[in-house]
Amino acid sequence: EHRLRDKLRKIETLFAGAGTAGEKAAAGAAAERIRARLEQAKQAEPVVEMQFSLPDPWSRRMFVALCRRYGLRPFRHRGQRRSTIMLKAPKSFVTETLWPEFQEINGELVLYLDEVTEKIIRQEVHGESSEAEERDATPKITG
Repeated sequence: EHRLRDKLRKIETLFAGAGTAGEKAAAGAAAERIRARLEQAKQAEPVVEMQFSLPDPWSRRMFVALCRRYGLRPFRHRGQRRSTIMLKAPKSFVTETLWPEFQEINGELVLYLDEVTEKIIRQEVHGESSEAEERDATPKITG
């Protein structure tokens, strides 16, 4: 868990564009720089409504939390699936900063969850944790 937290801080620092070693050490400053970038984008271009489909609940929760971290308010229209997340933001901020950062963070989260799941299965359920074997389909009898 400690390694995951450290990696997430490094990812945020990378996307914040930290210049000096001192800036890279300050995780809070990284988030502030990203929020400032968002405000600049709001001044330079229109805010548009975008739709994201994230069927995995862990990824969806991470995306929503990342949006909120930067002051964005993700939402869902009534009747939309739980996997749908709507967001109003400048397109350049989403494509250049938010989405790439989310993909990096989500990749680390998926790796971490996979490692934890694998460990629990092997230690507490069964030593074999691979996927089910693949077989040829049983031929159907037609008559």
